[in-house]
Amino acid sequence: MEKRLTEAALNGSVDSLLQLLGEDPLILDRTIVSCHSETPLHVASMLGHLDFVKEILSRKPELATELDSQGCSPLHLASAKGHLKIVKELVSVDPYTSTIRNIDGRTALHVAAIKGRVEVLNELVRVNPESTWVLTDRGETILHVCVKHNRLVELKLLIQSMKKDLELLNWKDCEGNTILHIAVSRKQIETLKFLLSTNGVEVNALNANSSTALDILKHSPRDLRDMEIEDTLRAAGALSVQDLHLITNDLTAAKVPQITKRLSSQGISKRLPSQGISKRLSSQGKSLKDPVLQHKHKDWLGRKRNSLMVVASLIATVAFQAGLTPPGGVWQDDYKVDSNGNPVEDPHSAGKSVMADTEPRVYGVFMIFNTISFLSSLSIILLLVSGLPIKRRRWTWIQMVTMWIAITALVMTYFMGLRHLSPDEKNVQMTLREVTEISVLTWLTLMAVVFIGNVIRMNLWILRKYGYIKEKESPLEEIDDDQDDEEEI
Repeated sequence: MEKRLTEAALNGSVDSLLQLLGEDPLILDRTIVSCHSETPLHVASMLGHLDFVKEILSRKPELATELDSQGCSPLHLASAKGHLKIVKELVSVDPYTSTIRNIDGRTALHVAAIKGRVEVLNELVRVNPESTWVLTDRGETILHVCVKHNRLVELKLLIQSMKKDLELLNWKDCEGNTILHIAVSRKQIETLKFLLSTNGVEVNALNANSSTALDILKHSPRDLRDMEIEDTLRAAGALSVQDLHLITNDLTAAKVPQITKRLSSQGISKRLPSQGISKRLSSQGKSLKDPVLQHKHKDWLGRKRNSLMVVASLIATVAFQAGLTPPGGVWQDDYKVDSNGNPVEDPHSAGKSVMADTEPRVYGVFMIFNTISFLSSLSIILLLVSGLPIKRRRWTWIQMVTMWIAITALVMTYFMGLRHLSPDEKNVQMTLREVTEISVLTWLTLMAVVFIGNVIRMNLWILRKYGYIKEKESPLEEIDDDQDDEEEI
């Protein structure tokens, strides 16, 4: 009888089921108390025999909660196969079967999400919204399951169904990872963008290892997607744990996720609470400084200093080489007397510059510009390595102006050397003259644009400082180094 019942379930034959029930009305009851792992309802639900499922449920609805050897209910099997109509029949009998977990700690909702059964997922959530709160053995929510298995459509459906109840968005699994941590670790760019566009996602939540999503990215194997992911995270206000420690020196760790959840729509401009982190109290008439902006300002100065050091070292090397080896090279021998021992008209000594003897005036101008370039670059290097407290913006601008001088002087030495090395042929000299004129004109235009731009910027800063312009300043301009000369950034 049990074998015939199994065959009827495999074939989905309602007639065979009715015949068996006529012969033995207790056959379904015996199925419940038997030691067989799978009931006929399991088999029919897995194979999609809707009429057979309906007939069994109408006679023995308690079979809907029976589990097989893997701890799966018929709803697990129907959800995995995507049999929507059978799922509806099963949950209509007992909606709470959707909260039953198998031996892997997964409910029918988890299984439907893993398999990508969108319609089944939607039905289970509609019938029993509480099923979304059932966790796996690893403390993972249904959202964790969707992200781990790269099910973006299902993830969107679930988040939309939660409406205002978004606590699960920042739920942490047994390792303290939120769904944002998981998306970053698995380099799921589309999922990441969707999460960051969703209100309520904490971009700087810490996991059990005290790592933010940005830290997870930095410590993961590198690939071509990393740059796009990092840009997306930083645009949403993501910080590393070191940045969080800088910002929250005087705040408790419990407040970190809430305070740094959204620094701004641009990543840096939103204000944090001033308690414990402002350098000046408002009661003293001083403006409050945002630690995030101070950190950005410090980063700006650091990048500028590093760039200046690299460029200054390069220019110093080129100028040093040009000084020791001027255009035309140096004499390779002494030539002071002729073969008869008589003094020559144009004597020279080994190691002396050929250009100095043949074109002394041009050589003098060449060495002036080369020396300016060399000493200007060395001055920048000396200031950067001196250890003096010159970390203010004004000092950085002075060094940048010095760098402009060094570069301009180096350009002049280049064209003078090029002219000296070129033949005296008319066509060559004409071409050289045209190239020089165009190049110098372009260079001077560029320098003028840069100079005018900085003059305008300085004037705007002065007008803002003295209240003539009420425009909102950019984040870096808000940090006014001249506000307190005794304060070191």
